[in-house]
Amino acid sequence: MEKRLDGKVAIVTGGARGIGKAICERLAAEGASLAIVDIMLEVAQQTADEFAAAGVTARAYAANVAKLEDAEATVKRVMDDFGKVDILVNNAGITRDNLLMRMSEADWDAVLAVNLKGTFNFTKAVCRPMMKARSGKIVSIASVVGRMGNAGQANYSASKAGVIGLTKTVAKEFASRNIQANAVAPGYIVTDMTGKLSAEATEAFLKVIPMQRGGKPEDVANVVYFLCSPDSDYVTGQVVNVDGGMLM
Repeated sequence: MEKRLDGKVAIVTGGARGIGKAICERLAAEGASLAIVDIMLEVAQQTADEFAAAGVTARAYAANVAKLEDAEATVKRVMDDFGKVDILVNNAGITRDNLLMRMSEADWDAVLAVNLKGTFNFTKAVCRPMMKARSGKIVSIASVVGRMGNAGQANYSASKAGVIGLTKTVAKEFASRNIQANAVAPGYIVTDMTGKLSAEATEAFLKVIPMQRGGKPEDVANVVYFLCSPDSDYVTGQVVNVDGGMLM
């Protein structure tokens, strides 16, 4: 039986672990071929090998998303390897949490470079082949804190708010070329990243979630899949919260 993403090629940044890997699994389950991008090639290769062993066409690519030249070189390699790019998922992200008065300039710059500039870099790198094909799906992982703010996350909140603004602009610029750009804003998702939070911080999150539990990476991946599928062809410039009702 034909799958919804048969023949599609998807680039997933930060695709080797956590939410990124769950997104890769969901897209692959619907027939997509995967270009898995991570700053550490060995980690990306291990994940790609896992997919290949399961019969999925997957390749690993090393890139620092904060560097435009890395993004452009990676997209060129994907084009050489697969012949096209149908889907881009901007998932790579980092945190360097601290109160604003204690936050170093280096921690501010690092988070903005990866989370926001990285999204710009890969979006810019894929726009020409997508425009030429007059087709494409760009999904960027934002965060509910980019919409509501969060104490101790000035850099992260600002970067994710920037991703939302960038997504809406990209949607407007590329809509006439049949390219849809949307963002997914996760809330408290149980991953290695949130596992580093203190017990107090975790409890504070759960108190403001009506569903009273954290989400799973698969919860995010399911929404990303929808936004990468033909079912979302008339959806662009939107931000979809996946947060158990944290932000309404």
